[in-house]
Amino acid sequence: MTTNSTDPMIGRLIDGRYQVRSRIARGGMATVYLATDLRLERRVAIKIMHNHLADDSQFKERFIQEARSAARLAHPNVVNVFDQGQDSEMAYLVMEYLPGITLRELLQEHKVLTAEQTIDILDAVLAGLAAAHKAGIVHRDLKPENVLLADDGRIKIGDFGLARAATAQTATGAALLGTIAYLAPELVTRGIADTRSDIYAVGIMTYEMLAGEQPFKGTQPMQIAYQHANDTVPTPSTKNPKVPAELDELVLWATARDPEERPRDARVMLEQLHETEEQLRTSLRPAATQVQRTMVLPPASATTVLPNEDVTQVLGPRKPAAASPVVSDSASKLATKSKARRARGWWLFALVLLLAGGAGGAGWWFGPGPGGQVVLPSDVEGMTQEDARATLTELGVVVADAVVEDTHPTMEPGLVLRTEPGGGSAVQRGSEVSLVVSIGPRNVDLPSLVGIPRTDAEGIIAQSWVLGDVVEQFSGDVEAGIVLDALDEAGATLQGVAQYPEQKRISLVVSAGPVPDVIGMSAADAESELRNAGLVPQIAEQREYSSDIEEGAVLRVAPAGDSEVLRKGDGIILVLSDGPEPVVLPDLQGYTRDQAIAELEAIGLRVSYNPIFAPFPDATVSETNPGAGETVEVGSTVGLVLQLFG
Repeated sequence: MTTNSTDPMIGRLIDGRYQVRSRIARGGMATVYLATDLRLERRVAIKIMHNHLADDSQFKERFIQEARSAARLAHPNVVNVFDQGQDSEMAYLVMEYLPGITLRELLQEHKVLTAEQTIDILDAVLAGLAAAHKAGIVHRDLKPENVLLADDGRIKIGDFGLARAATAQTATGAALLGTIAYLAPELVTRGIADTRSDIYAVGIMTYEMLAGEQPFKGTQPMQIAYQHANDTVPTPSTKNPKVPAELDELVLWATARDPEERPRDARVMLEQLHETEEQLRTSLRPAATQVQRTMVLPPASATTVLPNEDVTQVLGPRKPAAASPVVSDSASKLATKSKARRARGWWLFALVLLLAGGAGGAGWWFGPGPGGQVVLPSDVEGMTQEDARATLTELGVVVADAVVEDTHPTMEPGLVLRTEPGGGSAVQRGSEVSLVVSIGPRNVDLPSLVGIPRTDAEGIIAQSWVLGDVVEQFSGDVEAGIVLDALDEAGATLQGVAQYPEQKRISLVVSAGPVPDVIGMSAADAESELRNAGLVPQIAEQREYSSDIEEGAVLRVAPAGDSEVLRKGDGIILVLSDGPEPVVLPDLQGYTRDQAIAELEAIGLRVSYNPIFAPFPDATVSETNPGAGETVEVGSTVGLVLQLFG
């Protein structure tokens, strides 16, 4: 176990229940911590998704899928999952805590395991995996890192982060999921996994336990993937001569490149493992416990004992060479027997011909003839009906004219889902087979998602659909975290839609609360405030005059694009104040004193003149200071030069 005192999670209370104690391990998707369940007062392992993946809906869905897959299993060789939830933006998974090591750590320490140790580990792994396969779950990421060896001797498999339903043979996408060293050839070439893909991974792990290394090596992942797809896994005895032939055969069976040649699931391989274990126990039983053939030997003076490869032969006394009657009699008997054999030869030859003819006829009848059986292919999925009919007809079965329709979340309508009987079934040549054709996804009732908290909406979506993008949009009317809108795959609103096809993507528009009020702030303070809120501020090149906002402060904000709404990550324009708007002085020459004062005060200016002219309102303006036509700021003082006579 590793600890990290600087980890901010250490000591944190998650969801008001789980007190984090120390860090156990860190992986690509999440970090695992040792924690205390304060409610039940027990130690648990809590798996927390990395922060940089929290906004990735695909990773979050995979994380939730792990909880669902593992929770469906109740088996002593599968790690128990107790709880799953989300604390703020942090998704977590609560599992049983198993103090001990992983199979990877055991292999790093010992490198090669004995046949007995390998069988013990395989027995536990296959038992847990058989429970998963029986529940319709394919693990898809079996490797030594996911096999836990507890201090009390328990062996369990965990990490169902990539698990899927065993019937959902869906491509993993451009980037292959799982560890490349344990990926089955069909996953490398076609991206399709089923129970036999897990068996291949078990076979690779078995090889590694017995041989001390992985069967395929390379400097680049694609080099290893190419070997999985094109090369046959060697027997572990080529690296470790102590490996029994029975375990060599088990490895070759589990790692056959053609999935049809492998065990169909973990239960089949587990049964064979038990038979192999019994064979090894019998072959390794001490010689003293085996049944021995008892030989009665004549007196030593009359016999000679000669060793043979398998049996000790006891020979009688040596005969004198002159005993010719015995030789002659023996020759006569041999001649008689030879004649009898020649007489029997003719009818034996006739019998052989008859049997050969019968065997040939039976072989034709039960082989290519009407009495033979064919194995239905499992690769008709995704074919057009015409191609599937042609493929099945070539095998010698009759395809029914009427098709069976069934819904499917991803298969396009009209394409073949499977056959009935299913792929891999052996049927009589000439028997009838039906095609099951997709009619597209099933429509599911869609409750309104608008106006409810984001976490509640995501829980509803996870039941029948796939969570798409979650966009946070600023709203002055709706509090943060409440759903503003739900969108289909084309981006159209789902408000008012009563039903929506299963497994389709639903994106959410969630309120981020109001845009921060930065009016009147300095440009630097406003930029900092808006960046913290998730917006990208930009200063407008042009300022605007304002008599209310001081120069250089934010006068107003506006979206950077054409849309009137603002979402996190959008740009926002800051328009700064340029202070009060300047005015141009009018030409007031010839105006009376009071006329000039009224004109200037009307445009926001102050007036001064020589006090000596205070009693003379009819004094006229000869000039102003500043002069007519000059620009001055609002609030400035303008001097009047007055005269009594024009």
